Amino acid sequence: MDTDKHFAIGVDIGGTFTDVILVDERTGRVHSAKVLTTPGQPEQAVLTAVDQVLGQAQAAHPAVRTIVHGTTLATNAIIERKGARTALLATRGFRDALETATEMRYDLHDLFIAFPEPLIPRRRRIGVTERTRYDGKVLTPLDEAEVLAALEALRSEGVEAIAVCFLHAYANPANEEAAARVIQATRPELSLTLSSRVLPEIGEYGRVSTTAANAYVQPLVARYLSELAGALRTRGSRGAFFVMGSNGGTLSLDLARAFPVRLVESGPAAGVSIAAHYAGRLGAPNVMAFDMGGTTAKISLIVDGKPTRTTELEVARVRRFQKGSGLLLKAPAVDLIEIGAGGGSIARVDALGLLNVGPDSAGAVPGPACYGTAGTLPTVTDADLLLGYLDAGYFLGGKMKLHPEQAAVAVAENVGKALGTDATGAARSIYEVVNDNMANAASVYAAEQGVDLRDFTLLAFGGAAPAHACDVARRIGIREVRVPFAAGVLSALGCLASPFSFDYVFGYMRELKLVDWHSVNARFAAMEREGRQHLAEAGIVADVSARFSADMRYLSQRYEVNVPLPAGPLGPELLDRLHDDFYAAYRQHYGRDIREVPVETVSWRLTVSGPTPELAVTWPASGDAGQALKGRRPVVFPDGGPAVDCPVYERNRLAPGAEIGGPAIIEDHESTAVVPPGARAWIDELRMLAISLKG
Repeated sequence: MDTDKHFAIGVDIGGTFTDVILVDERTGRVHSAKVLTTPGQPEQAVLTAVDQVLGQAQAAHPAVRTIVHGTTLATNAIIERKGARTALLATRGFRDALETATEMRYDLHDLFIAFPEPLIPRRRRIGVTERTRYDGKVLTPLDEAEVLAALEALRSEGVEAIAVCFLHAYANPANEEAAARVIQATRPELSLTLSSRVLPEIGEYGRVSTTAANAYVQPLVARYLSELAGALRTRGSRGAFFVMGSNGGTLSLDLARAFPVRLVESGPAAGVSIAAHYAGRLGAPNVMAFDMGGTTAKISLIVDGKPTRTTELEVARVRRFQKGSGLLLKAPAVDLIEIGAGGGSIARVDALGLLNVGPDSAGAVPGPACYGTAGTLPTVTDADLLLGYLDAGYFLGGKMKLHPEQAAVAVAENVGKALGTDATGAARSIYEVVNDNMANAASVYAAEQGVDLRDFTLLAFGGAAPAHACDVARRIGIREVRVPFAAGVLSALGCLASPFSFDYVFGYMRELKLVDWHSVNARFAAMEREGRQHLAEAGIVADVSARFSADMRYLSQRYEVNVPLPAGPLGPELLDRLHDDFYAAYRQHYGRDIREVPVETVSWRLTVSGPTPELAVTWPASGDAGQALKGRRPVVFPDGGPAVDCPVYERNRLAPGAEIGGPAIIEDHESTAVVPPGARAWIDELRMLAISLKG
């Protein structure tokens, strides 16, 4: 067994499958494993898959240099309400900010509009006497006796975590820090979150909602990461352990435990990272990343070579795709949309006779009907199998047998009868509806950002995406599709393409020409020192970079745009440049600028990051390239015609330069790509499957 530390492992836990990829950093050789997720104990699937890839590489745990882990644990805990029993200490009179929110209605015409229940019920939200002004001046020091009384009152509630969010604490955290000292001295066993540490930014609802969410998932995430790290150490692993953040960077275990709210888009962010990596390798500045797994589909945009980013997220939406209907989280993240369209998405015919696919999923348990476990409802995977896209004997490279007869019963009984068609016709309808859902979502998402997708390349990955990518691209108007090698486990590889990074923000609202530059420079310098210290503790001291920016808006406007700032000390000599940069950013978003209205700053941001890892991999190949054609089978396409006798190719036997005319099926161990009639496919120098669509 090889025990020299030169292996890197990426882990991505999804709703249906857990993917693990191992890279030998000496040779670039890659090994991968895909196992069913174990929802009750997610670490079990991780450990199983890690053991599998180490076995493939004939290596042991001591040979692992680093593990990077993407997880949906924080998101699922919020959605499923499985977090800790949490309390909130707020400024007296402001304990209901979690429910009053922004007082905005996401649907003006719904008389029975519903909003998500707060993570912390009212009986565990307690107001205490204290007051800080917007400029940081403490008007009323904290009444520590009231904090003690609140802690005593909460004993009977069995509270595990406590969030502290005082008014204007972003401007001066003194009263929150005083509350923290009382809590830690009196109830040291409680998990503690302060808004001034999690989000020192203006915006009361966003700050209290984010602080509450961080406290709510902190014990669960800390316990899970500790147990997984402990299990890996027991097996002999001594490598560095990092966790993917929502911003597309990685965090140390300590930072992930302290700020678990920054892990909400952990798994999807890894997919965006690998998409950006491949966009650079392809020299394609504009890429639509299409990540379709077993439970959801994620769509994100790479524009001019860089992922689009956001500072706001929503989870646990009452209406799954309705913006404003969920819990607001203010956290740096890659910008993407997530829809309930995966291999496990369940198909149903409603009371009006209309076919709907998703958003609910069969997941890993009970799974699609074709898995032969407890699932009996028809899913997208069942439809793909009946249409001939999947090989019942070669799912996961033959490790998992599918049952087409059970898929046919589920589709015919639950969809076919209601639509007046047979199982094949119903399966074709399921395929078309789910693709149309994803294409519509992508089109709306792009339109909201002022982007024309017709000039983009669609990069498909995730276990289900290659089978649906060409039809989705056709509906959008995209003419080129790329399917990377090992597309089914690519997000796990994205974990290894992400730099260690941490984002900081502080709220400071001033008209731009009245900014106290000495104060701004001092705040930035302190944050940069802290960020560099975090990287040093993670073993990263070279090639550390710092990126500065500010959220600006016209005076008293509601929405801001982000404006990059130059490195180095800032001062009044930059005012003309900063105004011009704001006008350019505003014009890019809204198509015009207004020079007569003063500009003000709202939030100031800093990202400290290490170098982006070099990702040089060598994909496995087997056998004679001339034997890539492994057989033929009938395949049904969404054009209304009869089944077509299609050639089926083994992906890892196709060498660069190989060309294939559609229709064709190309299989690998983790996914299956469908090349439609009239399309042309070839293998490029990256061993990526390129598909050119006509029209």
